[in-house]
Amino acid sequence: MKVLQIKLSSGADVKKFESIVQNYPHDVYLRDDSYAVDAKSVLGLFSLDLSKPLNVEIHANECDQLLEELSVFCI
Repeated sequence: MKVLQIKLSSGADVKKFESIVQNYPHDVYLRDDSYAVDAKSVLGLFSLDLSKPLNVEIHANECDQLLEELSVFCI
């Protein structure tokens, strides 16, 4: 499992993030202080507190391409 910290600053960022993770077969979860949601669910993403940094959990060993695409959101 890989974990990284990101910031989604706008609705456009949420949509872009979700469209990126949709392209991969990996299980990806987004977690704030108290909740974890499926990162492929746009409704789940909007249920999180986007004013704070979020942790992305990627449940895969080989996910370098996904990590590279998500690097634009890393803090």
